[in-house]
Amino acid sequence: MLIGHRAWLDREDFLALAVECLDDGVRPMAALDWAVAVAALDTDRLPCSGSDAQMLRLAAGIAGGVPVDLGDALSGLDRRNAALVAAAVLQATGHPGLSAWPTGAGVR
Repeated sequence: MLIGHRAWLDREDFLALAVECLDDGVRPMAALDWAVAVAALDTDRLPCSGSDAQMLRLAAGIAGGVPVDLGDALSGLDRRNAALVAAAVLQATGHPGLSAWPTGAGVR
């Protein structure tokens, strides 16, 4: 979801604060400290737009178990970000190939 959102992973302040680079000798990896990232949002150490904050909070909730107010975090998301969230929820629930819109549901 954060990769698709394309805001956070290009920010040096976010990377320095909440991302730890790991090396298992085979491939580079990274670990995110979701609680630190959200705490930084809450204390204005990661200034950002409202939608960027929403996406980071939602990612922290899905991937890191950080409590998130879904009403605030989902309200007003644009179509692209809503689709990223829906795909992340489907992935997290074990349904990565499932469409967010059931076939024949008449929803567009």
